[in-house]
Amino acid sequence: MRVYVPCDSSALSVGADAVARAIAQQRPDVNVIRNGSRGMFWLEPLVEVETPGGRVAYGPVTADAIAGLIDSGFLEGKAHPLFLGLTEEIPYLKQQERLTFARCGISDPLSLADYVSHGGFRGLERARALTPEAIVEEVVFSGLRGRGGAGFPTGIKWRTVLKTDAEQKYIVCNADEGDSGTYADRMIMEGDPFVLIEGMIIAGLAVGATRGYIYCRSEYPHAFRTLERAIAIARENNYLGDGAGFDLEVRLGAGAYICGEETSLLESLEGKRGQIRPKPPLPALEGLFGQPTVVNNVISLATVPIILDKGGPYYRDFGMGKSRGTLTIQLAGNIKHAGLVEKAFGLTLREAIYDFGGGTASGRPLRAVQVGGPLGAYFPESLLDTPLDYEAFTEKKGLLGHGGIVVFDDTVDLAQQARFAMEFCAVESCGKCTPCRVGSTRGVEVIDRIIANQDRDKNLEVLDDLCELMLDGSLCALGGLTPYPVMSAIRHFPGDFHARN
Repeated sequence: MRVYVPCDSSALSVGADAVARAIAQQRPDVNVIRNGSRGMFWLEPLVEVETPGGRVAYGPVTADAIAGLIDSGFLEGKAHPLFLGLTEEIPYLKQQERLTFARCGISDPLSLADYVSHGGFRGLERARALTPEAIVEEVVFSGLRGRGGAGFPTGIKWRTVLKTDAEQKYIVCNADEGDSGTYADRMIMEGDPFVLIEGMIIAGLAVGATRGYIYCRSEYPHAFRTLERAIAIARENNYLGDGAGFDLEVRLGAGAYICGEETSLLESLEGKRGQIRPKPPLPALEGLFGQPTVVNNVISLATVPIILDKGGPYYRDFGMGKSRGTLTIQLAGNIKHAGLVEKAFGLTLREAIYDFGGGTASGRPLRAVQVGGPLGAYFPESLLDTPLDYEAFTEKKGLLGHGGIVVFDDTVDLAQQARFAMEFCAVESCGKCTPCRVGSTRGVEVIDRIIANQDRDKNLEVLDDLCELMLDGSLCALGGLTPYPVMSAIRHFPGDFHARN
């Protein structure tokens, strides 16, 4: 008899370990399997029971509820107030198209046998039968773009590294997931680490790299430990190591938001202070230790195995326009049903927030949505019908970024949110360039004067000029994108910048 209790840190934060212990203590004959999260955070801890008819879900479950659940026959999938029915039939899950997250929440993250039985390493097996050029072209044709925020075509980056001659090449996974409202990378690392490992091995085959690094955010201790164990298991089974032709290790990040930028990340990996490198040269030509380097986000690399397994055309059939495949949407903030949604590009913001998220948690009217992390624009309700698509967001002066959606109700003060964006940039700036380092500090001061109604119109002009300077003159996206939330707040919510009573 198998019972699944998530080991994802979101579930751990609400007592999943206590639930697992309670089940084991009261029913020692039950095999308690610690799986990843299904991404329905409002139902965590979500406990699933394996029955002849499929896995049945109960949630949210507390340790105190276990005795009553057992007495009511939940181990046979019987009714109870926490009964949710067949897990796969829960509407939130049933309406999704899970490709990258096909196994997350289903299998034991550290069971290699479980991974293989659910289709793992099929992409690697096919990749080994192809030439490096053929692997790269499969990824190019799939239309996969960087899921870390920039949206650059993954296959084009790989092709550049493949064609660059060097004695040593590297694959670097950017797992420094620092954007507000994002957790997809963490869920993969904690819930399906072998898919990331498989994707990095395939990337190594494609470009001729023999060494890889996962740069994991320092605030993700559970993910870090899971990755270390998964890498050791893969090495023990000859998927990694000298005999396999590719090896990798996980490094804990420096705790700085700026290290999510690829060149700053490379500096940190080399043991230096995390600061931006001017581009060119691009990391694909001169990256880690001056060698050609593929730098991809967790979701990008974790998507590669299904592309190699099912083929580029299969993946390309999902999505719209130049945004192909699926987007891992992460719902957060003032929202009733926070969680992860994997859906083909083209879903609108309104559909994501209401069809999946259930609207605001407070029940009050929605006023603003920030998409793309702390550097993303604030969209009003009138823009909720914008499709989740890179080009569509660009047209609206927005940023799709890593797919994080943070919802605010009508109590939000957008002037304070604009101030927070500037202050965030000032605190997190690496200090390399003047527009970001000094501009953000001056920006906070100017917004404070606007809020205090000190020469409001004049200071709004100064703020507009400052944002234009930061946008055009900053070395990286931190300073270059900070104007997005600031100017969008002024553009869509001008009343919040009037004097307070």
